[in-house]
Amino acid sequence: MAIVIVAILHAILGYAFVSGLAFNVIKKAAEDLKTFDVSEEPPPPEEKPPPPKQVETPPPVVSPPPMVRVSAPPPPVMVAPPPPVVITPAAPPAPPPPPPPKIEPAKARANLASYVSDDDYPSSAIRAEEQGTTGFTLDVGPNGRVVNCTVTQSSGSNALDTATCRIMKSRARFTPATDSSGKPTNDRASGRIRWVLPAD
Repeated sequence: MAIVIVAILHAILGYAFVSGLAFNVIKKAAEDLKTFDVSEEPPPPEEKPPPPKQVETPPPVVSPPPMVRVSAPPPPVMVAPPPPVVITPAAPPAPPPPPPPKIEPAKARANLASYVSDDDYPSSAIRAEEQGTTGFTLDVGPNGRVVNCTVTQSSGSNALDTATCRIMKSRARFTPATDSSGKPTNDRASGRIRWVLPAD
């Protein structure tokens, strides 16, 4: 609108100059002309974009746990206890048949103590001044000789006990025992030897 008014004023002034109007007309027209600045309207303020809407996340859908059907336990079954196991002991093995009865036992041909002399006294026992009584059992074979000697009572000296069995096995002689048929058989004989330190 302001631009149109300015254009009309310019046209009037031009016409005045052409038609030779007096200066007063021009001055009067100029005084009547009210000028004003035409300013452009400021642009409308920029609208700020609305803040983004916060999207509410729905809570996760939790499925309920599956229903488990628990069957009632069956009623207890009463089981009768088994009968006690009766263990029958096995019969012991039959003992071996007894040997034929001996009619005559083995007999020493001499006193067993007579087979030992002071010369048989172990030198180690003399030095240690050891003495005592050795008891023994002899196993006598069918030939009347001693096949084994067992010390049944120790004299307290290993040297004296060892010497006793060594002498009996090497020197003692027996009349063998005989069974009911008169045949020689094994037997046992027992004895004791008293060891006394020989006099100087």
